[in-house]
Amino acid sequence: MLNYYAFRFKEGLSKIGLGVKSRSQTKPEKTKNTIKKELFNFEHIALYFSNKKTHNAFQVLSDHTCNDLDFDEVFQFLDRTQSRVGQQYLYDKLRCIKLDEAQTQEDEVLIERLSKDAVLRSQIQKELDRLKHKEAYYISSLFQEEHIQVPSWFLAIKLLSFTSFCTLILTFFNPVFFAVLLGVFCVNFVIHYWNKRNLVKYVSSIPQLLKLNKVANQLLKIEYTKPDDSKILKAVSRINQLKNRTLFFQIEAGIQGDFEIVLWFLLDIIKTLFLLEPLFLFGALKRLDRERVEVETVFKYVGRIDSLLSVALLRNGLNSWCTPHLSDVNTGVVAKEIYHPLISDCQVNSIETRERSVLLTGSNMSGKTTFIRTIGINILSGLTLNTCFAKQMQFRPMRILSAIRISDDLMNDKSYYFEEVLRIKALVVAGEETVPNLFLLDELFKGTNTAERIAAGKAVLSNLAQHGNTVLVSTHDIELTDLLTETYELYHFSEFVAEERIIFDYKLKAGKLKNRNAIRILELNKYPVTLIEEAKKLAADFDDFKNISD
Repeated sequence: MLNYYAFRFKEGLSKIGLGVKSRSQTKPEKTKNTIKKELFNFEHIALYFSNKKTHNAFQVLSDHTCNDLDFDEVFQFLDRTQSRVGQQYLYDKLRCIKLDEAQTQEDEVLIERLSKDAVLRSQIQKELDRLKHKEAYYISSLFQEEHIQVPSWFLAIKLLSFTSFCTLILTFFNPVFFAVLLGVFCVNFVIHYWNKRNLVKYVSSIPQLLKLNKVANQLLKIEYTKPDDSKILKAVSRINQLKNRTLFFQIEAGIQGDFEIVLWFLLDIIKTLFLLEPLFLFGALKRLDRERVEVETVFKYVGRIDSLLSVALLRNGLNSWCTPHLSDVNTGVVAKEIYHPLISDCQVNSIETRERSVLLTGSNMSGKTTFIRTIGINILSGLTLNTCFAKQMQFRPMRILSAIRISDDLMNDKSYYFEEVLRIKALVVAGEETVPNLFLLDELFKGTNTAERIAAGKAVLSNLAQHGNTVLVSTHDIELTDLLTETYELYHFSEFVAEERIIFDYKLKAGKLKNRNAIRILELNKYPVTLIEEAKKLAADFDDFKNISD
């Protein structure tokens, strides 16, 4: 209770100019097409996605794959939304991959218009800016979460409210009733502040819902953001009817003048006397419970427009991008001058897998894993945002599954190898389903011995490449390049040593890796001479043994 009053007192001070400036006194910042510098609270951003009961998607991107693709960092780059609603919608859009060609084409029309029309962008940004406050993150809870149930003794609240009204009137005729009014007020005081814990759940979300509805209403007046069907119009109209029931959420903010703190306390006394807050709160919640579908409809409408504006701003800020060509048949992955969006001045590469999978070799830090992530990120952005970071991109829709970052699970007593076994098993099971998959793998079975790692790796990779799946895998095991030539295209990354320095060019090259620099790198880092000589001799012996075996 004290915290509640402290919050309200501080807010009151801000309004009369004795504290932090109120929102009405602060001009919104001019929106720029740059990466946001704000702190990303993914717990709040993911609320809409996490609380969904059903996703109805081609694929829901798993936490494992998100971690493997550095999803949070990628999202921070992609996110150019103006509102918290749009931010949540965009996050859900990237995690829930849906295939709807008609919707994609419709979205492209608006994205293209937004890309070219600066006046339209500014007009929409101005409206969406109303929903930039962090409290807007909680709007989705109004249609996704269960509301507080009306107490079984709610009738007593109505009776006490009515009694207060009657005794107040009678007090003017007989002062004796003032004692009765005072007694009723004491009871109501307890109930009023009991209800504060219920009120605090909605003191943020309901006012933001009304702002959302106001924004939607303004967007409906814009020619290019007006939907074809009337469903959104009806939803906005239905939510608009909640205004009177939620008046007490906003009335305090509407009081103006130097005496507004005093007025606020007087208003709170009136609300206590007549138990207005619990009456209005449970009335509003009852209505909101019936309007869940309408609230979600408006949420999606505004979120979609903001996410499309985000895509338009993203594209305008890129030097190179393309819309992907999605094929109905397995044509493999065709990527021309593809790059990783998070790497500045990234080396572009091109690849054409046709109907085969890809086996990448190369030393550490040469670019193997980064290239695998680059393909995964571009497939994801292509399927969800219809935008790829390449000059040309062609592939058929595939689920994105990965095993790149794997670590021990000490809490559940699982070793690295056992954790890897479980992850790979899940991919094998998924690979046998009828839906085509893109498997992104890095160094299979690192947690076991060389012989069994190569044997198991070959068997797994052959299995995953079946059923029309596409595999991109990196490895240090050159032996696999000889064992998988029938089903895998061979590519490699390499480095060279010049002037006592190791130079990586990060260029993808076709064929099998032939150069080896591991021992040379040890030598450059001043390892003992005897150690280097022994390593070179053993490497030569291994090569001789392999040649004899072949």
